[in-house]
Amino acid sequence: MSEFTDEAKQRMGKTIDSLKHNFAKIRTGRANAHVLDDIRVEYYGVQTPIVQLAGIKVPEASLLVIEPWDKTALRSIERAIMDSDLGIMPSNDGICIRLPFPKPTEERRRELVKDCNKLAEQAKVSIRNVRRDINDEVELLEEEGEITEDDLSREKKAIQKVTDSFTEQIDSLLKAKTVEVMEI
Repeated sequence: MSEFTDEAKQRMGKTIDSLKHNFAKIRTGRANAHVLDDIRVEYYGVQTPIVQLAGIKVPEASLLVIEPWDKTALRSIERAIMDSDLGIMPSNDGICIRLPFPKPTEERRRELVKDCNKLAEQAKVSIRNVRRDINDEVELLEEEGEITEDDLSREKKAIQKVTDSFTEQIDSLLKAKTVEVMEI
């Protein structure tokens, strides 16, 4: 019967991965290359991720440097960053693009924490939905007579333990991100 808890762990793990990805994209005043993950550049007629066109370095805490391997892509990368919702003005010196990350104001940091809370709550809802789906599968087996009532109860308890574990992970990720965002 552990196939149900295995399935729950797998599906809930994907939710945690998604939350980590979403948290990585939240700009905190620290340079983080993950903010560029969703930006695509028009390169020879193909929408290409920046990470496939350039080396990305973090020489200091509040600066990101993008060095394209093909210097002809420099203008396209700069345009893609300006067109994105990143909110950072790139500086192009002909060799590389510099992205200075200004420290967010206190008000902006509080808004970012609210955004993080929303993302964490969405992840918790997703975790609960997985729990509900798995419990429905187990209840269906019990209705069909394939498992006993005791097995049903045991499986539901095991699934609840997995759910609690993943909910705790979400809470700890949120706490760490909140500390990071509020840090001056």
